[in-house]
Amino acid sequence: MTFAVQDSNGFAVVQLCGEIDLRNSPEARKLILTSLKKQKHVMVDLSAVEYIDSSGVASLVEGFQYARANDLEFGLLGVSEAAMNVLRLARLDQVFPIYDSLDDRLSHGG
Repeated sequence: MTFAVQDSNGFAVVQLCGEIDLRNSPEARKLILTSLKKQKHVMVDLSAVEYIDSSGVASLVEGFQYARANDLEFGLLGVSEAAMNVLRLARLDQVFPIYDSLDDRLSHGG
C-alpha cells in the first residue's frame, strides 16, 4: 500500500493505493484519523485500491463514525471496482457517501 494526503478545497484527500489488508490497514486507519483529528473534512480516494479486506473496511467505518461524531464530512472518491465489490457485499455502499471525484463532490454540495 502506498498513500498520500493532500489538502484540496477544504478537504484532506487521503489517497490509498494497492492492497489494504490486515498488514497495512492500521497505517490507513492512522492516516484517516489523523486528518480528521486536525478538524478536516476527509475524502478517501480508493481509485487505485486493488484489494481491500475487512480490516481495511473497518478503518473506513471508524473514520466515518469519528467524522459523524465530530460534525465532519467523510466520503469516498473514485472507488475501484475491487473495493466497490467489497463495500456492496457489506452493504456499505448504502452507508458511505461515494463520489466519482472531489469535483463531483463539490458540484453536489454537502
